[in-house]
Amino acid sequence: MTKWAIVADLRRCTGCQTCTAACRHANATLPGVQYRKVLDVEVGSYPEVQRVFVPVGCMHCDEPPCRDVCPTTATKKRADGIVTIDYDLCIGCGYCIVACPYQARYKVSKAEFAFGHNPTSSETQRYDKRLLGVAQKCTFCSDRVDEGLAQGLTPGVDPRATPACVNACIADALYFGNTDDAGSNVSQLLDGNKSFRMHEELGTGPNIHYLWDEES
Repeated sequence: MTKWAIVADLRRCTGCQTCTAACRHANATLPGVQYRKVLDVEVGSYPEVQRVFVPVGCMHCDEPPCRDVCPTTATKKRADGIVTIDYDLCIGCGYCIVACPYQARYKVSKAEFAFGHNPTSSETQRYDKRLLGVAQKCTFCSDRVDEGLAQGLTPGVDPRATPACVNACIADALYFGNTDDAGSNVSQLLDGNKSFRMHEELGTGPNIHYLWDEES
């Protein structure tokens, strides 16, 4: 079996947000839409306080609540664990946005661009009107994953088959791979380090794992 996941090493993340920029470039998202965000978190008690940077986004949950509330079955879960949205079925009701405990979904009702209402040539070229009035989110760059697999590449190892945010990480803090494969890069990282998942107590089964030295 295959279950794609991201492992984020919080000991290495510098909060540079290069992953955010790479995601925005890869997906041509409009202003205000960030599939990959980096939270700036303060942990510890004075005077032993430190800042931790936490990359977040769609967790591609094992049991996605966004899927369960969708009245049109627009949100689906693939066999490899990636949660998708069918824009032709989505009616923009927003139920999934409310149901997501990770605040990972967005809805844009009108086109806005970086410099107001006049798009740049790049924005004009990549503008996708299908994304207006519907839910949208991170896809784990499923198009890159699928195309890479078709070419015999290994997602998480070969850049052309790996999500843009992982490729762009300058601190080597993001990893992508198959957690159902005991020999994969992500499985080995999880076996050799302490890790936790965000809001795991909700039973969603999130598939972004965080490496951290402290007890979670």
